[in-house]
Amino acid sequence: MTTMSAREFNRDVSSAKRAADNGPVVITDRGMAAYVLLTAADYEDLTEHRTILDWLQVDDDIDFTPPQLRSMPQTADL
Repeated sequence: MTTMSAREFNRDVSSAKRAADNGPVVITDRGMAAYVLLTAADYEDLTEHRTILDWLQVDDDIDFTPPQLRSMPQTADL
């Protein structure tokens, strides 16, 4: 996935479009992800009508690494 700042995007839209041919392009604003540029085909793949059953039955492996907890929850002091 390609990342570029909003300033870079404004200066070189053609480069962003070429990068989107290889996958999503994250456009940041002040260092935070603000937009994602996709090809029309990728967008259609994401938005085609699916039921929750369709999503649960995908055969693809999904990479998921939950974030590490930095602190443990505290009990309520009543």
